[in-house]
Amino acid sequence: MGWGDVCIYLLYLLLQMGWGDLGILGQPEKETPNLDKMAAEGMLLLDFYTANPLCSPSRAALLTGRLPIRNGFYTTNDHARNGYTPQEIVGGIPDSEVLVSELLSQAGYRNKIIGKWHLGHRPQYLPLRHGFHEWFGAPNCHFGPYDNKATPNIPVYNGSEMVGRYYEDFAISRASGESNLTQLYVSEALDFIDRQAAAGRPFFLYWAPDATHGPLYASRGFLGTSRRGLYGDVVRELDDGVGRILARLRARGLDTNTLVFFTSDNGAAMVSRTQGGSNGPFLCGKQTTFEGGMREPAIAWWPSRIQPGQISHQLSTVMDLFTTALELAGAVPPSDRVYDGTSLLPTLLNGTEVDRPVFYYRGDELMAVRYGLYKAHFWTWTNGQDERSKGIDFCRGEDIPGVTTMQQVNYTDSPLLFHLGRDPGERYSIKPKSSEYKQAMRKLEEVVASHRAGLLPGEPQFNMCDSAVMNWAPPGCEKLGRCLKGPESKPYKCPWPH
Repeated sequence: MGWGDVCIYLLYLLLQMGWGDLGILGQPEKETPNLDKMAAEGMLLLDFYTANPLCSPSRAALLTGRLPIRNGFYTTNDHARNGYTPQEIVGGIPDSEVLVSELLSQAGYRNKIIGKWHLGHRPQYLPLRHGFHEWFGAPNCHFGPYDNKATPNIPVYNGSEMVGRYYEDFAISRASGESNLTQLYVSEALDFIDRQAAAGRPFFLYWAPDATHGPLYASRGFLGTSRRGLYGDVVRELDDGVGRILARLRARGLDTNTLVFFTSDNGAAMVSRTQGGSNGPFLCGKQTTFEGGMREPAIAWWPSRIQPGQISHQLSTVMDLFTTALELAGAVPPSDRVYDGTSLLPTLLNGTEVDRPVFYYRGDELMAVRYGLYKAHFWTWTNGQDERSKGIDFCRGEDIPGVTTMQQVNYTDSPLLFHLGRDPGERYSIKPKSSEYKQAMRKLEEVVASHRAGLLPGEPQFNMCDSAVMNWAPPGCEKLGRCLKGPESKPYKCPWPH
């Protein structure tokens, strides 16, 4: 009997956390009991990566199975700059890209996204246009509050129409950090699971709460409960939500045929100081292509299929979730494009590990590559002195000469090489004249040459901005009497400082 002959449910939990935020890897005792239990009952993947050190491109890669340089989630306005989808962005996920949600829908799955979308907020880019049947959440980050004159507050959608806005109908206190949003997201997940269980229907749930993304928020029952301050309160509430979702799967008898995967879309934001997470031993954080920016927490849970208590060092990425989901559903992606994901089923079910590369992109530039335990940096850059002087530092407290550079430094002729097994913090580069360096670089250069030979960049989606495309009048605003008048269209090249 093949996978397509059984009812498989898929649940992705995408929380913005770093490796050091899990109790199993350094959090104070009992801060993440449910995630710790999830890892003990399943598999912990210690060498798991996102596809980009920033949220929007990572999410696009997860859902398309393709690197951002292929699916268009990058910019060519300036070299090696991170881009995402703020309100001013004109672009979004292209119709030419085929999302896992679309393919699962064709295979008979009921799909729902809960939380932040971040693949474009104009109507043509929203989730229900791309294979999702249900959505409760927002298209952008919950920055604000705004004045709704110069900048509109971010809308919250239920289905295809907005049902209010952050800071107005969905309160987030900037003073105390109190908000009930995570509880709403948990309730939506439990309701969705109940309905699909009652219908006996396969489903794909993409649970993407954003409470750990600044500004932080937690509900009243969790505020002040953690030794890590507000950030710890947020993590505790998200951990509780994960526990409730897994418990509901068990209660509905769905746990033994549901693959649940927990991960993050980028490393913890070091720039947030006391309001951010921890990347443990890894260098720097979000926005960078050092390990702290792209090496992510990852837990796979599937009782009766994934044996408990396993640890894997298989090199893997968020794009593998695309391929893994399709294999389980018996769905076949279009054959006219290159995919960067590989099925994780041999690893999850049999503990198999194979050699493969990981590519670290920042905008339009391949900054680094990893193969085996070796990682080579072709370019290094954190962020500039102008930003550092304002307190914006993506490597806060970590300064390694020649590595955490404040200018873009080209090491292509003699890449910086690290052995991540004995130096996971990328602090001690291997000497170029050594035999170890020469042998490792031969293989890494082969891998990069093969990758570049088959690379066809997509049309960049992060080049153009326009204040007229912000969330002035989202679908459904007229029913609420909440449409806002925006400015005239004046497109301009998006400025990306990082």
